[in-house]
Parts: sequence; C-alpha cells; structure tokens
Amino acid sequence: MVRGFRHCRRHGFDAAGAIGFVLPGYRTNVPTSAELRRMRRIQRWMGIILPMVVRRVINGREPQPGWLPRRWLTVVSGDIDLDAGIGAVWLVWRPKAAKAETHDALMELCGEEWQYMGGGSSSDGDLPVGRPSAGQPGQVGMIELSGGAGALSRAYRLGHPHPRPHSIGTAPWVGSDKLQVAAEVDHLLLGERRVEVPAHGSLILVWKSPSTGRGGVRPVIVAVGRDGSELSRLGPHDSMDSYTWAQLSGQ
Repeated sequence: MVRGFRHCRRHGFDAAGAIGFVLPGYRTNVPTSAELRRMRRIQRWMGIILPMVVRRVINGREPQPGWLPRRWLTVVSGDIDLDAGIGAVWLVWRPKAAKAETHDALMELCGEEWQYMGGGSSSDGDLPVGRPSAGQPGQVGMIELSGGAGALSRAYRLGHPHPRPHSIGTAPWVGSDKLQVAAEVDHLLLGERRVEVPAHGSLILVWKSPSTGRGGVRPVIVAVGRDGSELSRLGPHDSMDSYTWAQLSGQ
C-alpha cells in the first residue's frame, strides 16, 4: 500500500534552490517566465502520475499506467528503495516529437507521505530502441551511464527545521542515475540491493549516501549474468564500466 503523496514546495529544476543541483547536460540557467509556467505544469502532472507509478513499482508491476497513452507520456523506468525511503522515475513527455522532453523525478518518503523532490530535465525525447549485446553498435559496455540527478534529503531537513550553521552538509544526498544495460545482463546489484533489468535494458537507479558537500557517492553497480557471474562493474566515481576499460586496454 502506498502512503500519501504531495509536492515539496520547491521544484528540482531550480538549480540555485536548496534541494540540490542537476548534473551536466541539464538546464542550469535562470528560468524564463515561459519555463516557469512549464515547470508548474509539470509539477501538476507529476502530482497525478507519480503516485500511480510509485504504487505500481512497489507492487512489482510495469511502471506505465494502463490509461496513460505512451505517445503522450512514456514511463521508461521506476525504482523504489523502500528501506531507504527513496524513489526515482524516468519519464519522456511527447516522445519523438519536436518538443519532446526527458525528466528524472526524485521522491522521498517523509513521515507517512511520498514527496516529489524535483529532479532533472533535458530537451531530448529519445526512447530505448532495442537492447544490443556489449560491443555492438549502440552498446559499448555492459553498463553505460546516460545522466542523473540529485538532491539533499528532504526528510532530513524536515526533521531538522533549525539546523546549526554549516550543518547543511550533514544532510544525506539522494541521487539517481540512468543506465543502458547490455543484453547479456540479467540483473544489477546496487550495493547490496538487487535491481531487475527491464526487457528494453534502460533503467533508472536511486540511491542515498552521505553528502560530500558537492553531491553524494554512488554505490558500486555490478552487472550480473544469467549464470550468476559478474560481467562488469561501475565504481562510485567511474564513467565507464570495467568491461569497457578491459576492452580498451586489450585484456
């Protein structure tokens, strides 16, 4: 059963806001009035769509609501870590259209309510097309990064309404990463948590770590084959997985 859901007061697209920052490739300029209207419209729709997606992911179902036309909005992937009380959803508005946009929505369980923390946005609207094997066109490694977002924990800040000076860095960091996974991979290990890979191979992962003052530290991501063997791994600060490094070094 999914608990209540509401917005945080500030939106994650506000790059200068208290929630956090968005990673390279996302908008960081001061938004125009038109962009502000777009952000408010997105917030309204997030309030409708995200509770349904959270419920479906927690229940182990496909994240796309049946009533929602994919040509209008496609839910590519959703990930919920109930133990950490965090979640992330990867959505594409108007996929393949001239004004298509990709959004990463971060969520956190604050008390009894799931709250929308904001996230990241980019102007591309590409959807996963096929799932090649590693080393084939369109898939260099076993695990490929394609962007992410992050924010300081909203739940922590709500529990510490009067923080001491210079204590903002003690708030945990909630981060997300989007991945494209090769056909050989059966599932991923994010730290000790097992994450299933969808048939199209594109997914978003959510994680929490102590804040470094400039973000967080992503857990190690391990790609596991169908026989249970480790195929590759991606370290906390790596941009390429171990399989790709091995291929480049001729091993």
